[in-house]
Amino acid sequence: MHIPDGYLSPSTCAVFFAAMIPVWAVAAKKTRETLQAKQVPLLALAAAFSFVIMMFNVPVPDGTTAHAVGGTLDAIVLGPWAACIAVSTALVIQALVFGDGGVWAIGANCFNMAFVLPFVGYAIYRALSVGGRRRVLASMVGSYIGINAAAFCAAVEFGIQPLLFKSATGAPLYCPYSLSQSIPAMMLAHLTVAGIVEAIITGLVVYYLQKAHQEDLFFDAAPIRR
Repeated sequence: MHIPDGYLSPSTCAVFFAAMIPVWAVAAKKTRETLQAKQVPLLALAAAFSFVIMMFNVPVPDGTTAHAVGGTLDAIVLGPWAACIAVSTALVIQALVFGDGGVWAIGANCFNMAFVLPFVGYAIYRALSVGGRRRVLASMVGSYIGINAAAFCAAVEFGIQPLLFKSATGAPLYCPYSLSQSIPAMMLAHLTVAGIVEAIITGLVVYYLQKAHQEDLFFDAAPIRR
């Protein structure tokens, strides 16, 4: 799902980076308000978890690769705003140090995986968990839908490039794949592989926390901390 440099136009990258600046500002403020000092190591652990899990790219038959992100799990434990910080940190390190995802595309990648994914996944989780019940199932459904929502956003970002940016001869200047190509390719990979992996990992961790009687680690079970 990592968008490399050269696939999005500079103006597209600039728009997404500008859109993420207020998101990061609000996320930092909300995280300071809701996270206790003793939970700061959990934030670092969440960033490390997302970093590691995103490094495992699985090839799929349509010629692309898929990977889990862990954004919904981060949101379930730390809240969606802190999850945004954690996943963004992982994405920035991957782009700057490991070349996984473009440097100019950091804003777009963070929008998809650090904003859309945890917020959509967490919203589904909260709607289905019904006051803390059915957390395992809710977490699996939320994480599956969350990562596929992020994949769909990336597919649209790819697919609109040939429509908006062409040479004088009509050749695409950036991503050459249309929406009819990018959406099936991205969604097949994530509906059949990455989404299932994400759901299983999230469900197993939530199940373990419940069995270990660590319900206080769930963000929705803890009071607002100021």
